[in-house]
Amino acid sequence: MLENIKSWAEYIVEWAAKDPYGFLTTVILALTPLFLASAVLSWKLAKMIEAKEREQKKKQKRQENITKAKRTKKD
Repeated sequence: MLENIKSWAEYIVEWAAKDPYGFLTTVILALTPLFLASAVLSWKLAKMIEAKEREQKKKQKRQENITKAKRTKKD
C-alpha cells in the first residue's frame, strides 16, 4: 500500500517536472468546481447570517418597545 502511494507520488512529481503547464492546467480544472462550490456556499452562509442578524434586531427592537410600553403604563 505504502509502495503504491510512493510510486504514484513519484509519477505525479515526474509529470509536473516534465509538463508543468499541462500539470497546472489539470490541477486548475480539477479544483475549479470546488472553488465554485465554496463560493456558492459562502454566499449562502453570508445571506443566512444577515437574515439571522435582522431577525435578532427585530426581536430586540420589539422587546425594547414592550419594555417602554410597560414603563409608561406604570407611570
